Amino acid sequence: MDPDDRKYTREHEWVKLDGEQAVVGITQFAQDQLGDVVYVELPKVGARLEMSKPFGVIESVKTASDLFAPLSGVVVEVNTAIVDEPQRVNDTPYEGGWLIKVEPDDVSELDQLMTAQQYGDSVVAS
Repeated sequence: MDPDDRKYTREHEWVKLDGEQAVVGITQFAQDQLGDVVYVELPKVGARLEMSKPFGVIESVKTASDLFAPLSGVVVEVNTAIVDEPQRVNDTPYEGGWLIKVEPDDVSELDQLMTAQQYGDSVVAS
């Protein structure tokens, strides 16, 4: 079950507000579909993200996929641990496997995203 304390995109990213910042990662479903993650390319601190636009790449033994920004803003932190140990995304996609932290331009963009229930229903329906 996906955690209720965050919002989800149709592209299988999650975002969780943590004070003034938003933490971004990929879902359990996404990492299951990818298989063993072997490489993650993330933006640099200071990079500007635009909602629904690609911000990085995640590669597995099966495929490579773009990562899409769940909201607009500026990258304030990158999880360097997953650059060195990409399998963390598989091991703990909702905790240690987070990707970036963003200072959002407008947190109301989160209203356009899915709840955990809506996301779970969309994954089952696909």
